[in-house]
Amino acid sequence: MRQLIAAGLMLIAAGCGTTGHEPASYAPQSGVDTSAQTRARIHTELAAGYYELGNYGVSLQEAAEALKSDSNYAPALNVLGLVYMELRDDKAAETSFQRALRVSPLDSDTNNNYGWFLCQRKREQESIKYFLAALRNPLYTTPDKSWVNAGLCARQAGDLNTAEEYFQKALKVRPTQPQALFHMADMAYQRKNYPEAKVYLARLLRDIEPTAATLWLALRVERGLGDRDAEASLGFQLRKNFPDSREARALIAGRYE
Repeated sequence: MRQLIAAGLMLIAAGCGTTGHEPASYAPQSGVDTSAQTRARIHTELAAGYYELGNYGVSLQEAAEALKSDSNYAPALNVLGLVYMELRDDKAAETSFQRALRVSPLDSDTNNNYGWFLCQRKREQESIKYFLAALRNPLYTTPDKSWVNAGLCARQAGDLNTAEEYFQKALKVRPTQPQALFHMADMAYQRKNYPEAKVYLARLLRDIEPTAATLWLALRVERGLGDRDAEASLGFQLRKNFPDSREARALIAGRYE
């Protein structure tokens, strides 16, 4: 199961999907953008930028500056949670996310990020309720991401029926959602429903460039369907375009599962 989830995360890393977390929301905490909140917002934006660059030390400093201006600025606490999560300081990460949610319990970004933190720490059942909380906000602009994250965590926990339900909801919101399409294809493949897997892969590959993960899955689907020409063509693409990938190594070694 961990290998299946890893394949989906490789899809993310290759630029075909979305990351598990959401960037911080920088809206002021009240209807008036005071000077303190302006300073907090600016430092939070800097903290988020440094976080995305992987410069966690400076990100922590900027988030701390934001909280000096407004000690209850939820977006800064959200960024702190993300940074501490990357630094594997789980206690500090959880404290930051929980503080942010006490200030702004309906914030979709923070609910999504805290859910992802819990999922990554193998607390899947706890994580799902935060993804669903994120989705209760009617102003949430990227609900497909939380549906996908809920699906990933349900699948990681072995609850395949619920995972499929969440991926389908992501696709209802965004029919081209790449992670949902990939996992629906992969789950169909695991059930040996090769025609269904092929349909989902065709939808996926209409909108993204193939990755090692998608080519490997497509190759195994064609192998299951008995189309040796298509299998050989996909194998050629995999070896040519991703020669150092673990999928190419598995193909060369004949390890199809």
